[in-house]
Amino acid sequence: MPGADQIDTHQKALSINLDAHIFGTFAEIGAGQEVARWFLRVGAASGTVAKTISAYDKEVSDDLYGSGTRYVSKQRLEAMLNNEWKQLLSQLQESRGATTRFFSFVDTVSARNFSGTNECHGWIGLRFLQKPRGVPSDVILHVNLRDPSNIQQQEAVGILGVNLIYAACHQLQTSEEFMASVFEELSLERVEIDLIELSGPAFEGWDRQKIHASLVADGYAEAVVFPGDGKLAAPTELLYKKAVVLVPGTIEDIEALHGKLMQTALKDLPAEDAADSKGAIGLFCISFVPLGAESARLPVELIVHRAEELQKLGSGVMVFRAKELYTMSAYVNRFTKSRVHFAIGLSLLVRALQDSYKDLAGSLLEGISRLFMQNVRLSVYPMPAGALEDWLKATATGNWRWKSTDGIVYADDLHPAEPLDHLYRYLLGMKFILPVRSASP
Repeated sequence: MPGADQIDTHQKALSINLDAHIFGTFAEIGAGQEVARWFLRVGAASGTVAKTISAYDKEVSDDLYGSGTRYVSKQRLEAMLNNEWKQLLSQLQESRGATTRFFSFVDTVSARNFSGTNECHGWIGLRFLQKPRGVPSDVILHVNLRDPSNIQQQEAVGILGVNLIYAACHQLQTSEEFMASVFEELSLERVEIDLIELSGPAFEGWDRQKIHASLVADGYAEAVVFPGDGKLAAPTELLYKKAVVLVPGTIEDIEALHGKLMQTALKDLPAEDAADSKGAIGLFCISFVPLGAESARLPVELIVHRAEELQKLGSGVMVFRAKELYTMSAYVNRFTKSRVHFAIGLSLLVRALQDSYKDLAGSLLEGISRLFMQNVRLSVYPMPAGALEDWLKATATGNWRWKSTDGIVYADDLHPAEPLDHLYRYLLGMKFILPVRSASP
């Protein structure tokens, strides 16, 4: 239910319908025509809706928007947005342009199919004017639909679309206010926004990188990606059917060492894993939750700075809400069935095995089972014995034994205190944990 200072979806749609200066078109593919339906059913729709269309047939869609792109893709969305906007202005600019703030809303969505086998996601776009005959601004969102049924997913798309149009018309004072308005009456359990692209005068002065990271910080996404090429992308675009190497690290220990670790891990990736996938990708991982903290969150500006520093090392960065490895692997496994390889050092392995996992009923055992049930392997790189000893003392992590070879400690030479050592030897024996016997990276 909306709060005392909020208005619900019905009221938002009606208020726009009753505003004689806002007028536009709707083009929706997939998930019904739930956004347009809100404006058509609340009354006074003739005050807002110039046209609504749903090009479900592929040949019809290709005729309208061109062929050669996937139907649920950013490219198809942009073609829809450009076509609808051009047509809207050519038909109505002369008669209404002097007094009207035009908009075009478009979406292309894959909601849950009958057998429940498809990826439930979509692209949503809005082009709008802040003033008549002004310069247009664009919003593009990528969303993951997480409701269990098609009907619920359609409903969520409808609410999100109305929210987006209303926010663009009335709540552009700050990026925080805008995003909060877009997400009203929704939750991360229903919809995940893992990409937002903003352009045009309505968003002048807004920090795009900070807003992208804030999708995680403010609870609109489980994770976002900062690709290595510097261009924002939805995680599904990078991860889909790929073999993935993840190099996690704390915000404090991200150095050039991680770049070398990434290069080594990608080189060590088993050939069969890459061959059975659509290639391989390596991503650094950082979290908004600092190690040793239960609820604290790192500042968005610090996360963005660290992500930009890591991008300079040549690979993309995934920013997660949570710090546990099993949450990272669960997220990545939503987009690929190929094996996920974590490339970590001994210190992170020790942290993972020492974690109390207080948020899980099964504590450590449940955390480990969740991690390795998802086709995951930990490739653990060695560490100088002196550095390991100093780190254990500094973090008050005791009761670990090891032997070294030429001053280097490898994963299979490490022993936690009993009875944990029994479990650790099992993970080594089953090759869930893979000691890397090469030189320390």
